Amino acid sequence: MTRIIMCGCNGHMGQVITGLCKEDASVEIVAGIDVYDGIKNDYPVFASIDACDVEADVIIDFSNVSVIDSLLAYSASKKIPVVLCTTGLSEAQLQLVAETSKQVAVLKSANMSLGINTLLKLLQTAAQVLAPAGFDMEIVEKHHNQKLDAPSGTALALADSMRDALEDDYAYKYDRSQERKKRDKYEIGIQAVRGGNIVGEHEVIFAGTDEVITFKHTATSKAVFGKGAVEAAKFLAGKEAGLYDMGDVIAAK
Repeated sequence: MTRIIMCGCNGHMGQVITGLCKEDASVEIVAGIDVYDGIKNDYPVFASIDACDVEADVIIDFSNVSVIDSLLAYSASKKIPVVLCTTGLSEAQLQLVAETSKQVAVLKSANMSLGINTLLKLLQTAAQVLAPAGFDMEIVEKHHNQKLDAPSGTALALADSMRDALEDDYAYKYDRSQERKKRDKYEIGIQAVRGGNIVGEHEVIFAGTDEVITFKHTATSKAVFGKGAVEAAKFLAGKEAGLYDMGDVIAAK
């Protein structure tokens, strides 16, 4: 059984993962970390990671950028692998993630969904075939009206996946309203839509002459991210030091 410390246990995703783990006999949350103590859990909850004295195999983090430094220090000192799901890390923190991964296994991914990470691989193949054949590549992403960043980290990851698969240097185009000129051949358009309570929708369009191919992923619940995080935790437990991502989880299945 994989023993998990859930960092950010009383947040929305922390509670989603708590529920998922209750239904999975192969995992157990043995401790939680959260400054908010207004929710009763079946495991002890500590206000900070440094106060946690419970033995565990892996940490899942859905917390806040303000605690990432101490979390990574704890992970390295205790040699407990960490699935890092918190977004919005600074450049200094990203460098700290890289340094920490030299001491302990760290898994970081822009999106924890197994579906999105499978799509990343499919897009590389599609881009290698279709871009040289003259297909234009566009991404439209949709999220709820409370989302702060645009475009989403997932949209950028999709674009990165396609660009990395190509030999030519493609630029990202976020807004065409300020220019009156035809589309450049070597660009990937990325458009963001914000409205309602859309959990997350990403559509990748390959538009060629007389045909259009579309890849689309729709998340109807945040549970998809929790499921991915739990699968990542199972994968990461016991792994050697290194920097991993969800692609490694999928490849191991």
